[in-house]
Amino acid sequence: MRFLFIGDVVSKVGRQMILDNLKKIKEKYDIDIVIANGENAAHGRGISLNSYNSLIDMGVNVITLGNHFNSCNKSNNFYVNATKLIRPLNIHPSATGFGTRVFDYNNINFRVTNILGRVFINALNPQNPFDVLDELLPKCKEKIHIIDFHGEATGEKMAFAWNFDGKVSAILGTHTHVQTTDNRILPSGTAYISDVGMTGPYDGIIGAKKEEIIFKTRTGLPAKFDVETGRGQLNAVVLDIDNETGKALSIKRVYISPDYIEGI
Repeated sequence: MRFLFIGDVVSKVGRQMILDNLKKIKEKYDIDIVIANGENAAHGRGISLNSYNSLIDMGVNVITLGNHFNSCNKSNNFYVNATKLIRPLNIHPSATGFGTRVFDYNNINFRVTNILGRVFINALNPQNPFDVLDELLPKCKEKIHIIDFHGEATGEKMAFAWNFDGKVSAILGTHTHVQTTDNRILPSGTAYISDVGMTGPYDGIIGAKKEEIIFKTRTGLPAKFDVETGRGQLNAVVLDIDNETGKALSIKRVYISPDYIEGI
């Protein structure tokens, strides 16, 4: 089975990049399933019902979240009935929604799980991601299992991936909004990349207006991070996974921006 996993979708700019590019990417790579991290889809922070529906209408099959899963000003009660939405598994069980789901494609079941890292992410007080996945795996019957590991620290993501190499099909990093070039297949068959990157504003700093990020970084004083507008970029990876074994066969980066294009 061939998957396209799209990095953190930020605001209307990110959604527009998917609208403009998804069809040709799917055709080029003969994509079966599209997964996107949508935790910033609603104006750069959280996901609303409108932005959720927008992504689904564009052809996204599964949407994962992250530390901003509950940050949208609008109610997230729709999570209960949003059958293609997954929030982090290792947060308090009273949180709305589900942290892992099983989907079907041509009578083949595959699982998608959302895991939140703990290093430099204090919000939500996530449970130990290693322990949570150890508890989940014995319950999983699906051969294909893709994990969105939403975390800040590359070392934490790598440790997690090496620990679970061969036990899941792919561990794909999200959250930093910068695509890394360390995509690889680990020795026991798990696809890995430290961060898939961001699908959103190209001319800001990780999706926000440059001036506000510079001010906060330079002074340490509080600043409101408004979403940048204008030109966009799209970051993603294409995954080939063996239906019988659940092992990853390849992982290829896709990077589309006004200045550089790779993988398309």
